[in-house]
Amino acid sequence: MARDNFFVNSGGGLYNPDMAQSRIKYGIGVVAVILAIGAIFGCKKQPQIGGQNTDNIEQTADSNGVKDNNSPPSSKPASPKPTLNDIIRDSTSWAPTFTEWYGRNAPDFAVTDLNDKKHTLSEYKGKTVMLTFWATWCGPCITEIPHIIELRKQIGEDKLVILGISYTDPKNTPERIRNFVAANPVINYPVTATSPAIMPRPYNLINGIPCSFFIAPDGKIKLATEGMIPLPQMKAIVEAER
Repeated sequence: MARDNFFVNSGGGLYNPDMAQSRIKYGIGVVAVILAIGAIFGCKKQPQIGGQNTDNIEQTADSNGVKDNNSPPSSKPASPKPTLNDIIRDSTSWAPTFTEWYGRNAPDFAVTDLNDKKHTLSEYKGKTVMLTFWATWCGPCITEIPHIIELRKQIGEDKLVILGISYTDPKNTPERIRNFVAANPVINYPVTATSPAIMPRPYNLINGIPCSFFIAPDGKIKLATEGMIPLPQMKAIVEAER
């Protein structure tokens, strides 16, 4: 079952290695249009079928601006780190959301990941936390996954906690979530299949995905976003001061 690829089929379901190979081939033009629209607007609560199809996840990552951290250091002097306002101003594929919650204590919750490990938000106080809400039917969510994988590689677990929360619905069942993650073992952060009914506000009010909450080490909400975030901006948000 191991794959290095991320797929969402044209019917909104998961890639299944037992399916005929012809079902994973899309028209290049159609995929490009879907991804361009999806990356800008994200997926709303009503499932919108989209996704990305490739035979090589590294090619997918490169084509979406995901770079590893092995390039030689630049001789140019380091620029000042951008502020959150700078990052928000320069965003093109995502927008801030839940702004009324900024600076407030992030409501606590407990979820269990696909490996049966329990995660309680308050236990991660002292570290930055990124909560990323996604679904298997959401094209921009799938496009964002390689960026999150690379972020996990670049920032250690001692500084950053990443938790992928996938809300269950008829098109995003626990089985589909589990199968998707099993078929894509390059996902290097815990993923949950969670009912929104068990989550407190504001997390249970999410209407558009991908949606991310960045929580500062003091436990306060730093930023919430809706839409696909490229790796450089993800990293900048994590490192920026409030």
